[in-house]
Amino acid sequence: MDYSTLIEKRTLRLNEIEEQMSAPEFFNDQRAAAQTTREHSQIKRLLETWETLQQASQELEDNRELAKEDDEELALMAAEEIPRLEELVEGLTQEVQYALLPQDPAENRDALVEIRAGAGGDEAAIFAGDLLRIYQRYAENQGWKCEHLSSSPSETGGFKDAVIKLSGEDVFRYMKYESGVHRVQRVPATETQGRIHTSTASVAVLPEAEEVDVELKQTDLRIETCRAGGAGGQHVNKTESAVQILHIPSNTMVRCEDGRSQTQNKEKAMQILLAKLFEKKQQEQADAYSAQRRSLIGSADRSEKIRTYNYPQSRITDHRINFTSHQMEAVLNGDISEFVTNMQKAEMETRLKEAQLD
Repeated sequence: MDYSTLIEKRTLRLNEIEEQMSAPEFFNDQRAAAQTTREHSQIKRLLETWETLQQASQELEDNRELAKEDDEELALMAAEEIPRLEELVEGLTQEVQYALLPQDPAENRDALVEIRAGAGGDEAAIFAGDLLRIYQRYAENQGWKCEHLSSSPSETGGFKDAVIKLSGEDVFRYMKYESGVHRVQRVPATETQGRIHTSTASVAVLPEAEEVDVELKQTDLRIETCRAGGAGGQHVNKTESAVQILHIPSNTMVRCEDGRSQTQNKEKAMQILLAKLFEKKQQEQADAYSAQRRSLIGSADRSEKIRTYNYPQSRITDHRINFTSHQMEAVLNGDISEFVTNMQKAEMETRLKEAQLD
């Protein structure tokens, strides 16, 4: 497929944006300026990738020609480079295709990750803790900031539920595929007869919301304070630092008690509430689309069983794309890049087909 026309349009758009950014009044509207700056960064990154793709494609073509030369040594050297260049060109082409598709405006936002223990009792809570550590390590590997917003630790280890905020570049773009039900199959530490148990935990990845995304009236909120429970020392147990907020119209309730003060907990609770209401708004908009659009990979359906972690066989399977990895140890140390890459590829193929139908 020839992308040159689309690239030319993006180049013209980049020139328009740079002209806007040079205007003295550009930063008068901070929100609009931030959006324009993000668009500038995205287009610039696309054009740099396109330039690299052009160079790699030319190098691949040159090596294919050199591989036909009579000089055996030169032909062999060129032939050895071809597989690497083919892989590079394929990867860069996918990046360009993805960047040229209409983007979800939320993709470049930070994300809130909510993890809840599901079926399986204590083992489910331990698994929820495992998932939390995986995402914390993945964030560290990506150079993102990880902030703990809320949690309910389990007495036997792990968490009944936990919410973290991941901040960095294009966080939601990479994390959105984690939404859904994760299933683990393994022998729990408490199992005396060596039987394999199956437990679950659900993950919801929410793009961070701003107040302008959701119409939030103070009259729609019921804010209550109470004593925090669980571990935390005398301060947590003796002061009413926990904050509970109910959004009356949607009957959505959030609670935070991990912060050292009522103010901190209120701020964190509001972040979570805004993200939940924004997600609800997005879901309502998605429901207005066709069935095909709603079935788009990465739709973040919390009830969908998306992945199984089978410890005895060191096997992890993503059921949405029938992709299996045996890199259990790497995944537990935060390397979920295989799954992200394959999910992005599958989403891109779906969106390309959708774009052709449009």
